[in-house]
Parts: sequence; C-alpha cells; structure tokens
Amino acid sequence: MKEPLLKGLGFGLTSGAITTLGIIVGLHSGTHSKLAVLAGILVLAIADAMSDAVGIHISEEAEGEHAAKEIWEATIFTFSSKFAFALSFVPMIVLLEDSTAILASVIWGLFLIVVVSFFTAKLQNKNVYRAIAEHLLVTIVVIVAAHYFGDVVYGFFGV
Repeated sequence: MKEPLLKGLGFGLTSGAITTLGIIVGLHSGTHSKLAVLAGILVLAIADAMSDAVGIHISEEAEGEHAAKEIWEATIFTFSSKFAFALSFVPMIVLLEDSTAILASVIWGLFLIVVVSFFTAKLQNKNVYRAIAEHLLVTIVVIVAAHYFGDVVYGFFGV
C-alpha cells in the first residue's frame, strides 16, 4: 500500500477512534443525553476530520519531501478515514439503549485501535504486543479522563 494511503488511513482511524470515544464518553457522562452524544459525533465527523486532514496536509508540505499528488492523497485519505470511522459509532448510539451503546462504542473503539496497532507494528517489524499495549493504554486514559471530566461538568451544571 502506498505511503500516503497508509498515513491517512492509520492517522484517520486512530484519531477517529480515540477522539470519538472521548466525545461519546465525555458527553454521555456530562449530559446523559443520547441527542448530545449523537450531535457530538456528527460535528466531530465533519469538523475534526477536516481539521486533521488540513493538519496532515500542512505537515506533509512542511516536510518538503513529497510530491503534491502524495500530499493530496494523504489529505483525502485522512479526511475520509477519520470521517468514516467517526461515523461508524453512530449505529450503536442510535440503535442501542444508552449504557449498552456506550459499552459497545468503547469495545468497538478499542477493537479498532488493536487492529491498527497490529498492522502498523507488523509493517514496521516491531513488537506487536508492545504496540497494542501502548496504544490501548493511551486510548483508555482518554476514555477515563473524558468520563471524569464529563462527571465534573455534570456535577457543576447538571440538573
């Protein structure tokens, strides 16, 4: 697979999973509203996907090592993968009861992180278990922090 595709897909999937999990868990614990969680995912899918894509674009340009076509490929694949993976959480939120939807989302997000960590480590001939453990740890820290920040917000402003 070409480098711009791998970069865009890997970054988009990882960022999409971790950021969306943070939004889901944080908004749920901060609002207890399925509508707020759904709106958060949809806004994130557009705004954060575009932001990350532009960030990758500028980063690739700054390196000065890539042709314009490669830069645009990385940009498009970053946006597409981040957008798609963020939206992949929507069916769970819409179709499942609140606590089940949150649990299913966390499991789905952790699964995505395991998959991307596995393939990234394999491509780079690195220790697969170490890569998975590192990435899962970061993801779990985000989930826990988002949950507690949401609780704090709810404690101050909730009804």
